[in-house]
Amino acid sequence: MRYLSFIFKSAFLDFSRNKGRTILTSLGILIGVLSVVLLMALGLGLKKYISNQFDSLGANLIYVMPGNEKAMTSGAGMMGGIKFDDKDVLRVKRIEGCEVVAPVFAKPGIEMEANGNSETGELIASTDEINIVMNLQLEEGRLLEHRDNDKRAKTIVISPKIAEKLFDNQRNALGKTITIEGQNFKVIGIYKSKGGGGLGGSDMDSHVFVSNAAAYVFNTEKKYFAIYAKAESKDLIDRVKKDIKTSLLKRYDEKQFSVVDQAEIMGTINQIFNVLNTVLVAIAAISLVVGGIGIMNIMYVTVSERIREIGIRRALGAQSKDILYQFLIESVLLSIFGGIFGLGLAYGIVYLLQSLFPAYIDLISIILSLGVSSVIGIVFGVFPAKKAADLSPIDAIRYE
Repeated sequence: MRYLSFIFKSAFLDFSRNKGRTILTSLGILIGVLSVVLLMALGLGLKKYISNQFDSLGANLIYVMPGNEKAMTSGAGMMGGIKFDDKDVLRVKRIEGCEVVAPVFAKPGIEMEANGNSETGELIASTDEINIVMNLQLEEGRLLEHRDNDKRAKTIVISPKIAEKLFDNQRNALGKTITIEGQNFKVIGIYKSKGGGGLGGSDMDSHVFVSNAAAYVFNTEKKYFAIYAKAESKDLIDRVKKDIKTSLLKRYDEKQFSVVDQAEIMGTINQIFNVLNTVLVAIAAISLVVGGIGIMNIMYVTVSERIREIGIRRALGAQSKDILYQFLIESVLLSIFGGIFGLGLAYGIVYLLQSLFPAYIDLISIILSLGVSSVIGIVFGVFPAKKAADLSPIDAIRYE
C-alpha cells in the first residue's frame, strides 16, 4: 500500500510541477472521450426518440405498403410502385382479427394558408378509423367522424403546432378556414401533440387530417399509398399479417407489396442506427489515438528530463520494474484525467440538450470512456516507461 501511495504521490508531484503541460496532454484524450460519448448519447437519444413516436401511434399496428419489405423498411417502398384501391381495403377488412382498417392517402409538402399566415405540412386523407390506428387524442373540438366521409364535408383536423403557426393561438383555430391549393377546409378539431417520428421519421405535428371524400380533389385516382390495420391483440399480429398477404397475393405479385408490423420496422431502424453509430464512433475514436500519441510524446520528454532522477533512484535500490510502474501510472493517470473531464463535459452538454432532444448517457458509455482512457494510457505509456526502466543507473547519473 505504501509502495502504491509513493508512486501516486510522485506522479501528482510531477503533474503539479508542470500544470500547463499536464492539462494540454490530457486535452487530447478529453476531446476524444467527449466526441465518442456525445455521439453515443445522440445515437441512443435518436433511437429512443423514434421508438417513442412509434409507441405514440398505438399498439398492434400493421402496415400494408407498396414495394418489397426491404424497400419498404428503408423508405423506398413509399415512392412509386403499386397503389391500393377500395377493393384492397375491403379485402383487408374481411380478415379475421383486424380491429380497424384505415386506407391512407398522403400528400406531403402542401402549402396551408390562413389568417394571412402560411405553413408547409403533410395532408393525410382517410376514414374516421385513422383516429384509432394513429392513436389520435383530442385536444379541442372533435376528430374526424363517419359523417364527414358520408357528406363529403371539407373538414380538417390539425395539430397545436399548425394552429399556432396559422392562427397564433389554437383557441382561435376552431371554426376557421384553412386554404390548401385553392380548397377551403373548416377546422373542426385539434389533436394532441405527437412530436416527430412515425413511419419514415416525419414530423407528426405537421400532419393535417381530412376525410377521403374531401380529398378527392387531390386524389383524383381514388388510390391509397398505404393501408393501416390494427390487430385485435398482439398475439394475432402474425396471423393477421399472413392472412392479409395471402389475400392480396390474389391481385398482386409478392414483390409488389409488403405487410409489416412496427416491431419489424423498428428492428430495421435499430440495425441502421447501430451501423451508423459504430461508424461515427470509430471516426471520433481517431481523436483518442491522436491524444494517445500526444501522451506518448510528452512521456518521452518527461523521461529525458528526469534521467538523472531515475539514475539516483536506481542507485538507491529502485528496480527496473519500479521505474516502469512509476512512468506507466503517470501515463494512465493523464489519460484517466482526460477521460473523466471529457465525460463530465459530455454530461453537461447532454443535460442542456435534453430539453430539446432525448439524448442520454448509459452505463456502457461510462465504462467504455474510462476503460478506453486507461487502455490508451497503458498502450502509449508503456514505450516511454520501458525506456526509462532500461536506463543504466551509472549512465543515468552521468547524463547531462
